[in-house]
Amino acid sequence: MASLYEQWKELIENQTEETFEEFWKEYSEAETKIYSDILDHPNEKMTGKFGELADKYQVRPVIFMGFLDGINESIVTPNDFENYDEESQVEVEIVPETLFYNMLKADADYLYGLAQWEDILGKDKMISIAKEYKNSRTVRRQEPKIGRNDPCPCGSGKKYKHCCGRN
Repeated sequence: MASLYEQWKELIENQTEETFEEFWKEYSEAETKIYSDILDHPNEKMTGKFGELADKYQVRPVIFMGFLDGINESIVTPNDFENYDEESQVEVEIVPETLFYNMLKADADYLYGLAQWEDILGKDKMISIAKEYKNSRTVRRQEPKIGRNDPCPCGSGKKYKHCCGRN
């Protein structure tokens, strides 16, 4: 039988137009419920057996695996999910700033918009992280742009607009 991680990957890859809306509703509701609980207790580690945690949050194990896969880059010690089963021990200790940043990156407004964030990070820190994220998406040139009347960089002695800039 496939591992829970393989089942999660298969579930994601095999979504169709007919199944996507129902899947997304189930996943986003589960994710919101779990994140709300984690954010209500930001200084506590989520620990326990995989199956028990899935039961605690009333989600299917494969959906809980999706949550763990999504949060893995935002925790102190990332987990190796390849061989997880329902008896595997799970430990999740969040890094709030990283988690908030990754939620912005994932465009998960239903998660970065949760009310608990203001209590955990404060409005100023949230704005700072949002600016950092926005700046990370800004593309900057390595070299200054060649002006049309500048000498062509090929060394011909002509203006750029009459040489390599013609195309």
